[in-house]
Amino acid sequence: MTEALFLRRVFRQTAAVTTTAAAILKQTHCYATAATAVKEENNKNTTEKRNETKEGKWLTLPPYTPAVNGSTLGRMISRGKRKEEEKESVETTSSALKWIVRCCPHLPRSLIHKLFRLRQVRRECFEGGVQSGGKAQELLLKRVGEKELMNEGERIFLPISVQGSPVKKPEYKCSDEEMHFTRSLELYKDSSIIVINKPPKLPVQGGLGIKKSVDELAAAYLRYDYDDPPRLVHRLDQDSSGILVMGRTHTSAAVLHSIFREKTTGVLDDMEIVWKKRFLHKRYLALVFGVPKQLNGVVSAPLAKVLVDDGKSERITVCDSKSPSQHAVTEYKVIQTSNYGFTWLELSPLTGRKHQLRVHCAEVLGTPIVGDYKYGWQAHRKWKPLHCPNTSKLSEPNLSNLGHDSDCGSIAEKQPHLHLHCKQLILPNISVALENASPEIKYDFSKLENLNLVAPLPFHMQRSWNLLNDLAHQQGYHDYSRRGNRE
Repeated sequence: MTEALFLRRVFRQTAAVTTTAAAILKQTHCYATAATAVKEENNKNTTEKRNETKEGKWLTLPPYTPAVNGSTLGRMISRGKRKEEEKESVETTSSALKWIVRCCPHLPRSLIHKLFRLRQVRRECFEGGVQSGGKAQELLLKRVGEKELMNEGERIFLPISVQGSPVKKPEYKCSDEEMHFTRSLELYKDSSIIVINKPPKLPVQGGLGIKKSVDELAAAYLRYDYDDPPRLVHRLDQDSSGILVMGRTHTSAAVLHSIFREKTTGVLDDMEIVWKKRFLHKRYLALVFGVPKQLNGVVSAPLAKVLVDDGKSERITVCDSKSPSQHAVTEYKVIQTSNYGFTWLELSPLTGRKHQLRVHCAEVLGTPIVGDYKYGWQAHRKWKPLHCPNTSKLSEPNLSNLGHDSDCGSIAEKQPHLHLHCKQLILPNISVALENASPEIKYDFSKLENLNLVAPLPFHMQRSWNLLNDLAHQQGYHDYSRRGNRE
């Protein structure tokens, strides 16, 4: 009886233990399942947070696309080559720094360099490429250096904080009067270039003591729907006037730079002028003192810079070929003469040197340009203005709002302005060239059409022209115009 009772108690305790163990195992399994669910949820949240952080932390730039190599394209246009004849590629590679500058022109260059120094610039990459199932692997961001080259389609990531970086833009007070005046100077405009007729006394570039300049006015009023302002590709003296070409994009400006540079380089390399092969023609009209010995010809004289006034200023002068100098070539032709000691000349510079036309006229031809007090001051010592009561009246433009005096400056005034005007420019059509710059298109640039740009005379030169014509007719000087015999 006692044994049976003992065994019964043992069996009861064993059953209780088994039940308790089963309950514990069940509860442990529930805990494990819950923990797994929590872990998966945490992993999911972490992934979402990581993606959210990646998207929210970085500013993504557009995928890299190769740009046209402006220098190469300019050389191909200048030399009239086909694409297959050029060894260099029309497309150019770009570094990470240049791509950021191109995509974010509003960011200060110093800030971009600082981001590279702090190693805060990233480039996307896919480790292992694309999986066999066509599924792309996880995007990884790696640090990139300033000079590392970009591959087509790659994207650059910048810290999102650059969006709040202050952009220092020059304060410029725009006015409707200035806008109307600036846009009235336009001679031609397309998708690549914009051409204006620069008035005299207006500087091309700003500087100390300069109130208004062409680049400042162009940035304010000639930008239109473009993000970047027009870029200067060549220069005109402040006192001269005429055709001034600007590139509307970075690529078109690079092409124009190359074309203007090739113009000078080609003349120096060949040293023989082949007029039919010239791809860039610039023609100036100038009123000079006296008459050249030859009615037409070519001036080939090297120029050098010298310091005067104890180094306070400089001037250009003709020098011998043995001293350090820049070779300069100018074609000239007599257009009209007068019995008052003036001559109208057509000047075609084959090289682009500073003050080239003014120095060649004054020091080589011995006929300084009217209004050139720097190189022809001796000719103005005994200056006497001409008077003609019946001179044709013209409406004078008002430049007082640009900080310049609006006095006429013709040969009827006590102090005439510089009589040098770029009246014509023939250059290749850059827009058509850029449209056919793709490597897939086989284009013969020797057949590229040209643009013929013509600029009317400024007010003071037109009045001088009319004045000399009126005086000639009044005095019966019918030999004033000799253009037919001298061309």
